[in-house]
Amino acid sequence: MPLINGVASGALDLRDRGLAYGDGVFRTLRLHDGQALLWDRHYRKLAHDCAVLKLSCPDPALLARELTQASAGEPAGVGKITITRGPGARGYALPLRPQPTRIVSVSPAPMRPAEWVTDGVRVRLCATRATFQPALAGIKHLNRLDSVLARAEWDDAEIAEGLLLDHRGDLVGGTMSNLFLAERGALVTPDLAGGGIAGVQRERLLEHAVSHGVATRVEPVSVARLAAADEVFLVNSVIDLWPVRAIDGVGIWAPGPLTTAAARWLRDGD
Repeated sequence: MPLINGVASGALDLRDRGLAYGDGVFRTLRLHDGQALLWDRHYRKLAHDCAVLKLSCPDPALLARELTQASAGEPAGVGKITITRGPGARGYALPLRPQPTRIVSVSPAPMRPAEWVTDGVRVRLCATRATFQPALAGIKHLNRLDSVLARAEWDDAEIAEGLLLDHRGDLVGGTMSNLFLAERGALVTPDLAGGGIAGVQRERLLEHAVSHGVATRVEPVSVARLAAADEVFLVNSVIDLWPVRAIDGVGIWAPGPLTTAAARWLRDGD
C-alpha cells in the first residue's frame, strides 16, 4: 500500500493537480534492504525538479523513512516518490496556499532476461516525437504522455526499449532511459536542452568518464551519427546499463570496452 502524506492509502483527492494537470514531479530508484540506493543524488534531483515547478520539497529524512516503511515485504524493490502541488480549484492558476501531496510507493523489481545485461538488447526507433519544452527540459515532471504513446507502438517482448527523436529529428533518449554512444574512445550523450530526462545514471556516467580520463560530449545526436557509433548503450536507475545489440533499421553492435567500463563504473562507483 502506498503512503500518501505519510498514511497508508490508495485514495487520492480528485482535485489533486497532479491528476488534473500533471502538476508535479517524481523520482524512481532502487532499494536494498529498504534503503534507497544513491539517495543523496536522487534527493538532489528531486529538490531541483521541485524548484523548477516552484514546489516545496519534503525533508529528505522524512522521505527516506517513508521509503523504508513502504518497502516492508519488498526490501529490494523499486521505490517511487511523487510530489504534486496538491488539491486545487478548477483552472490552471496556482493555489494561493498550496498543500502539496507526497506519495511514496514501492513495487517489486521487474524481471527481465539476464542476457539483456550481458549480450545487449534490441531497440526500435519510435514514430512518436519527444515533447519540446525547454522550461521543463531534464526534469521528471508528471506529464509523460510522449513516452506513453511511444511505448504503445510495440508489443514485441523481444524489443526492450524505444528511442524518441525531437522535432528536428535528433535523438533525445529512450522511453525510460538515457542514451550513450561510444565514438573513437569518447562517450557521447544527447543534449537535453529542449526536453527529455537528465537521469541520475546519466549524471554519474558523465562524472566517472571524466575522472577516468574519458572524453565526454553532450551534443545533438542524429540517427546517422547513431548508426556510425562504435558502441551504444542505455542507462537508468532501475536497469543500470543495457548494451544495445541492434536498433531496427539503424545498426548492429556488440558490447565494447567503453560499455564494459561504464557498467563497472555504475556498479562500483558512488
